[in-house]
Amino acid sequence: MEIGMAQGRLLLLTALTVLAMVIAAFGCVSPAQQYIDKGNEYFGRGKYDEAIAEFTEAIELEPTNADLYYYRGNVYLKKGQLQTAVVDYDKAIALSPKMAMAYNNRGLAYAGQRQYDRAMIDFSEAIRQNPKLAVAYDNRGLMYRDKDEYDLAISDFTRAIELDPNLAKAYFNRAYTYNRMGDLEAAKADADKCIEISTDPALTKAAKDLRERL
Repeated sequence: MEIGMAQGRLLLLTALTVLAMVIAAFGCVSPAQQYIDKGNEYFGRGKYDEAIAEFTEAIELEPTNADLYYYRGNVYLKKGQLQTAVVDYDKAIALSPKMAMAYNNRGLAYAGQRQYDRAMIDFSEAIRQNPKLAVAYDNRGLMYRDKDEYDLAISDFTRAIELDPNLAKAYFNRAYTYNRMGDLEAAKADADKCIEISTDPALTKAAKDLRERL
């Protein structure tokens, strides 16, 4: 009888432990998550002001969450409010110094303001933090190309393509650079590949325009 009661108490204790774990798991859901979800939804629909409002609400709830500043920075970047984007990326990086995409996107914001040296530093840091971040190589390649350092640009575009063979804009950027270098056959091959895999109508048109000029 005592053994049965002991087993019963053990089963009850186990059940209560499992229940406590379940409650704890649900309790770990971020209080800002509803605002994050709404912000991402608005961002995807192009409602940038609404997205900013949602991410700002999330930041008020979790002011030390680096991701939230990164998300809001992306919206400001998309809106063309580049300096404001930089401020948010600064905060994200201060809170999470290894966030490679924050460096990459801050680099884009700097490049949009013609602060190319700062952009180059950020793209390089993004690569240092994540050596497999294809877009950072592609973006740094553009900085090299605009400095007429074509060999370094080609190297970065090639590395971007190795890491992400479906990164259509890297093929376009390499084609454009090959064209500048006078290697028309390589430029044609890359332009054709870009046209083949691009899902961006504007990029596809740019690649077709380039191909016609080669």
